[in-house]
Amino acid sequence: MIRKFITLLILAVFIWLIWSFSGRNTPLPESESHISVIEEINPSDTLSRNIIGIQPYMDVSDYFNQANFKFKIRQYLVAARDKDLIKKNTLVVYPEYIGTWLFLLEEKHNLAEKETINDVISTIIYSNAFDYFLGYLKTGKEENKEMSSIFRMKAKKMLQAYYETFSELSIETNSYIAAGSIILPEPSVVEGKIYLKLNGPLYNASFLFGPDGKVIGEPILKAFPNGNELPYTVAADTNLAPVFELPFGKTAILLSDDSWHEEAYINANKDSAEIIIVSSFSSGDYSMTSKRSGFDRKVNPLKFETGEIGEVKNQEAWEKYGLPSQIKNTKATVGMSVFFRGDLWNLNSIGQPIALLNNKTLSVTSTGKAGIWSLNF
Repeated sequence: MIRKFITLLILAVFIWLIWSFSGRNTPLPESESHISVIEEINPSDTLSRNIIGIQPYMDVSDYFNQANFKFKIRQYLVAARDKDLIKKNTLVVYPEYIGTWLFLLEEKHNLAEKETINDVISTIIYSNAFDYFLGYLKTGKEENKEMSSIFRMKAKKMLQAYYETFSELSIETNSYIAAGSIILPEPSVVEGKIYLKLNGPLYNASFLFGPDGKVIGEPILKAFPNGNELPYTVAADTNLAPVFELPFGKTAILLSDDSWHEEAYINANKDSAEIIIVSSFSSGDYSMTSKRSGFDRKVNPLKFETGEIGEVKNQEAWEKYGLPSQIKNTKATVGMSVFFRGDLWNLNSIGQPIALLNNKTLSVTSTGKAGIWSLNF
C-alpha cells in the first residue's frame, strides 16, 4: 500500500513538473511600441532643458523575458532620439508600475490569454509551488500573502531586469531616467546599485538613473499606497522623500497617489525643488472622461466638493486635486505627470499626461495608446 502511494506521488510530481515547465519558452510575438503621438509641447529656441514624458503601451508578452522588456522600453527612447528630443539636460520619465509586472519573468506564456489578474496569480502559484512556498516563508504581516509571496519569490530576477535595462539605457542615451516604479522588498541604494532585504517589507519604489548608469541618491518610496496596494505594501515616511540636485534643477519625484497629499510635498518645499515629477498608474472605468466614484485608499487626501462624487471626471479630478493643484503651493515652476497604459487583462489602465510650466497647465495631444511628450523649460 505504501509502495503504491509513493509510486502515485512520484507520478503526480512528474506530471506536475512537465506541466509546470511547459509553455515558458514558446515563441513570443514581436513587440510593438504602439506610439501614436510624439510631441514637443512648447517648442522653443531659447529653452535648453527639457523633460520627456513617456506613456508606454505595454503588452503582457513584454514581461516574459528581460530582452523583450528592454527592447520595448528602448523603443520609446529611440523614437525620442530620432526626433532630436534627447539633449544634454534631459530628464526622461517613465510611469509607475513599469517594472512591477516583471513578476511574469520566465512564466508560462499563456498567461497573456487569461481573463483576469486573479487567474494569472493562481496559475503562477500552482506552477511555482516550491518557489512560492519559499517566498511565503519570507512574508510578514501582509494581508495579501499571495501577492507578497510572488513579489518576494521573483524579487531578484525582477530587480536584475529592471536595473540592467534602465542602467544600460541611461548610458546609451546619456540622459537622466526616472524609471517608473517596481514593487521590491526593502530596497536600498549603495554606490549607485540597488540592494534588497528579501524578508523586509514591500515598497512601491522608484529610482533615478544618471547618465553613468548608476542610481542617484536614495529610493523614491510611495508614502500613500492605494487600496489595491495596502494589503501587501507598506507606506514610506514622507520626511524621507529625496530631492535630487541635478544639473538642470532641484527635482522631486512622486509616485501617483502621493501627488494628491500635501504631506508628500514637504521636502520638495523645504529644499526649494524647481521641478516636480509624478509617475502614475491609474485604473478605473474605461477612460479619463469617466466619472470618478471616489477614492480606493483608506486615507483620503482631501474631500471632494459637495456633489462631485459620481460627477467629476477622472481627468478633471487629477487636474483639480493632483499635481496641477498642489504645485501651486510649492516653489516649483515645472511639473509633469505621466501614466502607464497597456493591455493587461482586466486592469483598464487609464490616464493622460499633464504638463505644467509657471503654474499653467499646457495643452497636450492625448492618445489611447503610447505617446512621447517633451516639455521645454
